[in-house]
Amino acid sequence: MNTNDRLFSSFTLPNGTELKNRLFMAPMTTCTGYYDGSVTSELVEYYRVRAGSIGTIIVECCFIDDLGLAFPGAIGIDHDDKIPGLAKIADAIHGEGSRAILQIYHGGRMVDPKLIGGRTPVGPSAVAAPREGAATPVALTGEEVEGIIGKFGEAVRRAIQAGFDGVEIHGANTYLIQQFYSPNSNQRSDEWGGSRDNRAKFPLAVLDITHKMVRQYADDAFIIGYRFSPEELEVPGIRFDDTLYLLEKLAARGLDYLHFSLGAALRPSIVNTDDPTPLIDRYCALRSETLAQIPIMGVGGVVNASDACVAMDHGYDLIAVGRAAIAYPDWAERVRNGETLELFMDSTRREALNIPEPLWRFSLVEAMIRDMSMGESKFKPGVFVENVQDDANELVINVTLETDRIADIELAEGPDQNVEFVTSFEEIRTRILDANTPHVDAITGATSQSEAVKKAVSKAMVKSSKALAAEEGVDLNQDRRVDVVVVGSGGAGLAAAIQAHDEGASVLIVEKMPTIGGNTIKASAGMNAAETRFQRVKGIQDSKALFYQESLKGGGNKNNPELLHRFVENAPQAIEWLATRGIMLNDITTTGGMSIDRTHRPKDGSAVGGYLISGLVRNVNKRNIEVMLDTSVTDILFENGEVTGVRLTTEEGETIVVSTQSVIVATGGFSANSQMVVKYRPDLDGFVTTNHKGATGGGIALLERIGAGTVDMGEIQIHPTVEQTTSYLISESIRGGGAILVNQQGNRFFNEMETRDKVSAQIIALPEKYAYIVFDEHVRAKNKAADEYIAKGLVTSASSPKALAETLGMDYHAFLATLERYNGFVEKQHDDDFGRTTALRAPINEGPFHAIRIAPGVHHTMGGVTINTETCVLNKERQVIPGAFAAGEVVGGIHGGNRIGGNAVADIIIFGTLAGHQAAMRAKR
Repeated sequence: MNTNDRLFSSFTLPNGTELKNRLFMAPMTTCTGYYDGSVTSELVEYYRVRAGSIGTIIVECCFIDDLGLAFPGAIGIDHDDKIPGLAKIADAIHGEGSRAILQIYHGGRMVDPKLIGGRTPVGPSAVAAPREGAATPVALTGEEVEGIIGKFGEAVRRAIQAGFDGVEIHGANTYLIQQFYSPNSNQRSDEWGGSRDNRAKFPLAVLDITHKMVRQYADDAFIIGYRFSPEELEVPGIRFDDTLYLLEKLAARGLDYLHFSLGAALRPSIVNTDDPTPLIDRYCALRSETLAQIPIMGVGGVVNASDACVAMDHGYDLIAVGRAAIAYPDWAERVRNGETLELFMDSTRREALNIPEPLWRFSLVEAMIRDMSMGESKFKPGVFVENVQDDANELVINVTLETDRIADIELAEGPDQNVEFVTSFEEIRTRILDANTPHVDAITGATSQSEAVKKAVSKAMVKSSKALAAEEGVDLNQDRRVDVVVVGSGGAGLAAAIQAHDEGASVLIVEKMPTIGGNTIKASAGMNAAETRFQRVKGIQDSKALFYQESLKGGGNKNNPELLHRFVENAPQAIEWLATRGIMLNDITTTGGMSIDRTHRPKDGSAVGGYLISGLVRNVNKRNIEVMLDTSVTDILFENGEVTGVRLTTEEGETIVVSTQSVIVATGGFSANSQMVVKYRPDLDGFVTTNHKGATGGGIALLERIGAGTVDMGEIQIHPTVEQTTSYLISESIRGGGAILVNQQGNRFFNEMETRDKVSAQIIALPEKYAYIVFDEHVRAKNKAADEYIAKGLVTSASSPKALAETLGMDYHAFLATLERYNGFVEKQHDDDFGRTTALRAPINEGPFHAIRIAPGVHHTMGGVTINTETCVLNKERQVIPGAFAAGEVVGGIHGGNRIGGNAVADIIIFGTLAGHQAAMRAKR
């Protein structure tokens, strides 16, 4: 096995979580927090630039109590108000594709009184550390010990809520946890001291409460690590056999890794100085079979790949990189490329490498800091005045641009007396300035205003870029050239663009709407895939064969078998493709037509669409992929039997020709084109649609003009649960979470988890033509999308079932009987009335109780252009049209006569990434 295979191969932890490689950035003190222990923007950037190619970042230790900070500028996790700042660090690391683990600690007697306002530090006993100037701590009472354990638990909860992938319990470096185990610092005579077993109770209690918090607030993928120092110099003090004794007890309770705290990975004993044997060798020789199941991490002296390999030769499973990761933010990438590195410091390079000033002055920073050159200028500096319109107001916005960034956004004219308006404007302004791009998430509740501001910035950037090009003598009428043009910016288009870019292609995304996201942003349920890592972690037994059969059955056996096989086979890879780009779908539910939980969604249970688009846009921004909004593709240029380019029309009416070898059409379906819908399905005249207004079938028409064939155009899906006054889709995950459907009489009338076509038909057959989706507080708490429906005023709520029935005008006796009967089915896990076999999760009995009035609406067009399994568009004779690729709802054949909920999101990622790959390969040829 070569060096790169050893270091960069994936690694699975005991809990089933897969790490993309064996490399960690060690937790190193930066001293960069605010005075109160909160996070600075400088610290966020420090971690952001070091994430990416290294698999996992362990963020520096956070104090769990305000008496526990052991150094100036420490960051804390002692209060809920620290969560947002810590979340920025986690998000920054995830945004670059690495996992984020947070180290938590209490300094105990090692705390300098100056750091805690002159107060006296605490410890297991009133015994000062045997170091010059050390303060004598106050011994913790038994009640206070219990309180400290509780604070460790609260810290774990906060780490989970901040979005970290795990915590590392800091039981090393003579801090409080180690102090309790040490016979030097712990001279208590109660249950927390004396014997070795009693001294071990504190670290074990911290681990126990960590597990408790993880069970309550996280999922099974959450990582728990423990850092330890193997020996103490003090007499009496911890010796190596003491450490093995404690580690065996910790391992029995469950850990995902152990972290040796050593100055050098191969350091021998500091007590028995006559023995040159590295402690890791002694550890591997003496550990039990149980302890051998816990991966061990080494740290200290790892600068080059050879250092890491030698450490692994001695038994380390994982490698933590310290000072080298400070000196080289892209250390892992350099090592992968075979570079040999040295550690020394260049005093002129601090800012370029995002090393905070306090860390720069820290004595252990002895590394070279390499220059990170600024990118070329993109804009002509100046203030650009843009007039835009939101739903209610004409806005005049001044956009200030510098050569390489958006410097300011000012509201020149607008309803500046409206506090709510101004507040949301400031929020979207901050998001754009922080990200240095208009492609950011809109403000919830102020979508129209947000999109107007984003459009103003986009227009200013286009004008400025054109002005710069003219100033530099660039002929703006000259045809542009890129390797790949992606038409459409929904999930399929964004995935295709990212994949093509990552394979070396130059990419342009063209979007006719003023915003990114397409119809994907409205997706709610999740993404289906079988045999995934996340299913295995949760103990879900699934198979691709079953997934294929249920999708085929759901599609009425009309699916294209070859496309469906490719879809099912590539689905787990698509889940991993997203995960490696910081888009984790690790909570799992089910949808109608599925017999197994295989619908992957964000871990907080929120709607998948907004989360997915945010993550994909973050990746597009990171790669500086150009996006042209408000721009239509009027023609795909076709010469000598192959695609040669596209003709574009901008919002201002300007025509632009872009030469390219590959065009990926990912423009979605035609559900919002009522005329086209009725052409193929006259029976759907008058139905509302859940789709965004851009879903008009334009991509199908573009491809038909160059000879593309179509299939299944009459196969149009209606979704059963659509709020009719807003056309808002109520996610299938609500029913998948345990909700039921009742009619106006308060009775269930069908299996809620049947396929969408069958459920829709049953609702249409009701005399009233509508139904209610009914759920309780338990379902709401597990499905974040429900909070959105409540906020939008779509939900009727009441404290009791009787009150809810009366509010809805139904017979409450019948409704109460319905709930009682359904809850009985849940208890015995069998639906005697309608044969429901999935999502019988919990009885509906926890108030408040909720209902949404729904009826079917046009949701998905299964028909579209024909493609082969490589996403190449086929003509009417089923021959490949060279250079034309398609993915997403613009394509027909995959879903047959009915699409299973959760299969569309899988479709766009599977075939979007495949199209990106094929287009990039064609560009290389």
